Amino acid sequence: MSRLRVAFFGSPDFAVPVLDALHAEFDVVLVTTQPDRPAGRGMRVSSPAAARRAQELGLSVAQPGRLRRDEGFSALLREIRPDVAVTAAYGQILPQGLLDIPEHGFLNVHASLLPHLRGAAPIQWALIQGDTETGITIMQTEAGLDTGPVRHQVRTQIGAHETAPELFARLSVLGATAITEALRLLGAGRLPSVPQDDSRATHAPMLKREDGLLDFTGPAPASYNRFRGVFAWPGTFFRHLGSDIKVHALSPRIEDGPAPGTVLSVDSEGVSVAAARGSLLLQQVQAPGKRRMHARDWANGAVIRPGDMLS
Repeated sequence: MSRLRVAFFGSPDFAVPVLDALHAEFDVVLVTTQPDRPAGRGMRVSSPAAARRAQELGLSVAQPGRLRRDEGFSALLREIRPDVAVTAAYGQILPQGLLDIPEHGFLNVHASLLPHLRGAAPIQWALIQGDTETGITIMQTEAGLDTGPVRHQVRTQIGAHETAPELFARLSVLGATAITEALRLLGAGRLPSVPQDDSRATHAPMLKREDGLLDFTGPAPASYNRFRGVFAWPGTFFRHLGSDIKVHALSPRIEDGPAPGTVLSVDSEGVSVAAARGSLLLQQVQAPGKRRMHARDWANGAVIRPGDMLS
């Protein structure tokens, strides 16, 4: 069989290894990304990572604003006539009319073991929930939210101290491997299609800023898992005397204390705070308008002593 003609849809860094793998083995006839947008402190207009990589590879790039209203883009895809389309963190909902254009439809590279963790933030919620295993699902895209048949899955263990950026990087590479395996099977006519069991579905909604709030009334291991999951955004913080104090490094401890939120110690290791079960060692923090600092230095400046309460 001739090389599959693939249209690729993806935008952020996660999509780049997938694009590289597709380009190495298949005929990538179009790369579609989100439009260029202002980003960073200077709000300079920046192209998505996948668009920049596609240009480096000499591939055709399209950046439609709203797919549902862009008849010109639909006409372009029909003219190109890809055998299959692949999505990886593209960032827009695909209308049914677009899904019907490629002969084999759209295959999505989803960073969970569906039907577990359907939604926008599966990597973060796998960590927040304390999952020890995750993976990549190659799913047939339907109109519903990550509800399509499973075509291929690859599993991996989650490291006990792995953070969201680290797991993102690993799963992007695993996603590249999984989609190339799936497309080889598709080309040979041997790619399975297994309906998802909706009764086993769980969800991974987009994170909100309040998801980063450190809750001293919960068990220390659960707070540590949340710290790992929200590490990139929104980050972890707690509130003290009306200010949000960012936490850049912490670790769980087994030592118990009195009421949750009670400062147990302030020393060279950091600030140890009681949780509902165990305690949390704050190691690096940042007060509003200040630089990052050792938690002990922050506590000394804020006149925080063992026995004080952190809200």
